[in-house]
Amino acid sequence: MIDVLVVDDDFMVARIHRGFVERIDGFQVVGTASTGEEAVTAVHELRPDLVLLDLYLPDMFGLDVVTRLRAARHDCDVLVISAAREAEAVRRAVRYGAVNYLLKPFGFDELRTRLEQYAARRNSPRATLLTDQSDVDRVLSRSGSHIASSALPRGLSAETAELVKRALQEHAGTFSAAECANAVGISRVSARRYLEHFADIGQAHVGLRYGSAGRPERRYRWLS
Repeated sequence: MIDVLVVDDDFMVARIHRGFVERIDGFQVVGTASTGEEAVTAVHELRPDLVLLDLYLPDMFGLDVVTRLRAARHDCDVLVISAAREAEAVRRAVRYGAVNYLLKPFGFDELRTRLEQYAARRNSPRATLLTDQSDVDRVLSRSGSHIASSALPRGLSAETAELVKRALQEHAGTFSAAECANAVGISRVSARRYLEHFADIGQAHVGLRYGSAGRPERRYRWLS
């Protein structure tokens, strides 16, 4: 079983999220917390595997909780659940090692999908000795760090690549560079560079959409 701590300042929301988690096979909620201080104490006492962490807490910003936990050498994973839609909040969550970022409000199926993905990565076989770079990349992927910075072209960052990748994965249908830029919070030119990178390494498909006039539009789709 994967032990989960639910952190949210609204007790009704925390109760709903707890109910969602307990409906998913392989997961159990070991506790809830409504403030950052309570979350730090609960992690110390309960030792959860995963923390569902709201960012807007009454005593501190949620990512400051992560800083406290890492300073205390707790290695639990963190899945951010927040209404914060600022691109910088998402980027910070990625830099702090969040395994996913789920916008409120969300339904049961949205949370289940992300928890099942997390469980699959967590439970996949892992060798104790790595033989080459491909093994390193696979371990990074399983731990939630999906983009190995060494594999990116010069000038592209792992954090932004992760944001573009998630936007592609979660978008229904195809994505233009302009639509991706708007979703992630970067320039269209930057979005195009990341999208072309994923197309070059075979993780995204690129096609052309022809309009009534002008150049055809390049459209991207993530490949499973």
